[in-house]
Amino acid sequence: MSDLIPTLLTDWHKEHGATLSGFGGYEMPLWYQTGPIKEHQSVITAAGLFDTSHMSELLIEGPDAFELLQRTLSKDLQRCVGRSALEPGRATYGFLLTEDGHVLDDAIVMMEAKEVFLLVVNAGMGVPVAAHLKQQGADLEVAISDLTGKLCKLDLQGPASGKILASILASPKPFKGPMPYFSFVGHYDHLQEGVSSTRGFSMMVSRTGYTGEFGFEIFVRPDAFVSLWEQLLEVGESEGLVPCGLGARDSLRTGAGLPLSHQDIGEWPARNTPWEFALPWKNASAFSKDFLGADALLASADSFHTYLFIGSTGRKVEVGADVKQGDEVIGSVLTCATDMAIGLDGDRVVSLASAELPEGFTPKGLSCGIVRVDRSLENGTLLSLQDKRRSLDVRTTTDIRPDRTARRKWSLA
Repeated sequence: MSDLIPTLLTDWHKEHGATLSGFGGYEMPLWYQTGPIKEHQSVITAAGLFDTSHMSELLIEGPDAFELLQRTLSKDLQRCVGRSALEPGRATYGFLLTEDGHVLDDAIVMMEAKEVFLLVVNAGMGVPVAAHLKQQGADLEVAISDLTGKLCKLDLQGPASGKILASILASPKPFKGPMPYFSFVGHYDHLQEGVSSTRGFSMMVSRTGYTGEFGFEIFVRPDAFVSLWEQLLEVGESEGLVPCGLGARDSLRTGAGLPLSHQDIGEWPARNTPWEFALPWKNASAFSKDFLGADALLASADSFHTYLFIGSTGRKVEVGADVKQGDEVIGSVLTCATDMAIGLDGDRVVSLASAELPEGFTPKGLSCGIVRVDRSLENGTLLSLQDKRRSLDVRTTTDIRPDRTARRKWSLA
């Protein structure tokens, strides 16, 4: 792994028994001694802490910054907060597409001020996305700065996250009222007004994340990153907080029905997917704005279809396995994981977070994931997934892990 880029926490991960692997060019923890099952379940019942400092961030600023993002992001920034425009302190999610409607990357855009935006993209994508935006905005008055390595991020996820976060704040003042989903407060630059920790550094705290559960993404400058990580684990220990690796991240995001960029979305038209909310539909045949790749998407109505699936056991197949309807191969598996927080109560899927659970419920986990097929399928269609080792019976679904908490109402008060 000598060619892999370490994060500021790589030494900490090694010292605490993490199993490491490469991801996006970085040396990242897959899981710790607690194991991926406990890490996954802790995010549902307590809290988990993820090193996501391998992600890239771009600062986009200038009089035409909004226009550039409106031109290149699949989400309509004029109507993405309900039906209102993006405003300072709010964020949204969308695709950055090529002219042929393929996904260059998916991203979260955060509006810091009228002419200032922070764009969070995936590991290793800072340089190509910045080049893409500069090309598309060559005629605009806008500056793009790659903050990768100059800004660090971690994810605090799970129902205990709010209590843990509150315990490290110097003052609750920045959290004056309810903090809705996809909003943020503070700033990562200590020279600007931000959210201060009891250790004296500034943070940007956002109600976002990649698990489908309640929690926060926290941005800080590099010299505060290790201290923040250790402080959160220290104060969160009594609340059941554990460090989590990529294994739990993947099973959690799959159970939440969220895509992994360059695996579940990539070099094919971003159409007919479970993530149509990322597209600015005005009606069934038109978008509410023009953007790069729009024409190609409108012309690809009959292209491949992407679906979520769920099984009746925890068994998995390999990525790339055949998807069969009857005896006919109709596509391939993009993602297959086991959500270890869910199980069956008769025919009903329940989660550790569900309000009504059968007595003595212990989840055995259910296989779930994403398939890409060459036809439209009704919800609940039975499919067979087949690789060299096994065949797995599943059904298409619009939802996998029930009772997710990401959108729950929250206020520090």
